[in-house]
Amino acid sequence: MTERADCAVIGAGVVGLAVARRLALAGREVVVLEAADAIGTEISSRNSEVIHAGIYYPTGSLKARLCVAGKEALYAYCAARGVPHKRLGKLIVATNPREEAGLAALRAKGEANGVRDLAWLSAAEARRLEPALSCTAALLSPSTGILDSHAYMLSLQGEAEAAGAAIAFETPLLRGEPAAGGVAIETGGAAPMRLVCNLVVNCAGLDAPALSRRIAGARNVPADHLAKGSYFTLSGRSPFARLVYPMPEPGGLGVHLTIDMAGQARFGPDVEWVRARDYAVDVRRAEKFYAAIRTYWPALPDGALAPGYSGIRPKIGAPDAPAADFLIHGPAETGVPGYAALYGIESPGLTASLAIADAVAGKLGLAAPVLA
Repeated sequence: MTERADCAVIGAGVVGLAVARRLALAGREVVVLEAADAIGTEISSRNSEVIHAGIYYPTGSLKARLCVAGKEALYAYCAARGVPHKRLGKLIVATNPREEAGLAALRAKGEANGVRDLAWLSAAEARRLEPALSCTAALLSPSTGILDSHAYMLSLQGEAEAAGAAIAFETPLLRGEPAAGGVAIETGGAAPMRLVCNLVVNCAGLDAPALSRRIAGARNVPADHLAKGSYFTLSGRSPFARLVYPMPEPGGLGVHLTIDMAGQARFGPDVEWVRARDYAVDVRRAEKFYAAIRTYWPALPDGALAPGYSGIRPKIGAPDAPAADFLIHGPAETGVPGYAALYGIESPGLTASLAIADAVAGKLGLAAPVLA
């Protein structure tokens, strides 16, 4: 039996929920199809929960523009709705004179991206803020913060549902094809469906490229790669009140210190290119963590790190290639009328989620932005 639907969003992670909310607030009838039995079970629940300022990304890139816009929207959203968050601030540190040139380049890039509150600190000034820190210079980012990502997703879900959206859990997308007036999709699970939709938006995260390959006629689908990142938690109280980041490394932002809403400090993620999803934390990786952390916190005690959790970044660039930008494809890029797809939505996807939802709406020709 074939049924009609207006809009189907594939994936109930933070970006899928933000897109569903955006479409529902625009007056569209929305169903979210989620393969798992709950919201946000992969990328959205396995990250640092950091609200990024917008420093690291190439000027003019989607990552830069949507991070800066999304950050302001996200702070406003959380404040208006009581979503737990803190504007803790972050120190990016140079641990030797050679890294200071890179730190200066990061400052210039951040300012070019519209991050206007960055401050250069000498080693002494940085230590006055964080006495346990070892560095030769630091960059202070006051607008970096943290949030409770699950509370945020619950809020997005609630607002989407209040605007008429529905979520079908344990409903994986099997295949799709162009159909008169839209896209016909077939789903699996306990209650298989065939839906002919006016719009389908692929927000499936790690599965986004694979799902697009199941849509007949879809083009411009990127290759997909998996970069695993492990986290180790710190036993005892955090010696830092702010987030602390080293200089970035290929594939990630280095083994940095973040603090969750409960005050628990954790270090990570590192970068490990993998071929399959495996969320186990290899305790042997701790040796490299100790070495990396002690470049900026020499007093880290032996035995203070415990395996925490891991996440996997949905990379669309190969390990030896420059970091790829977000890809937000509308029907013009996918080649399928009514079909949009999002690829490579890694960090800063959480920060940028509301702005990403507006970008998707723009690709679909919907009404003016409603960032918050």
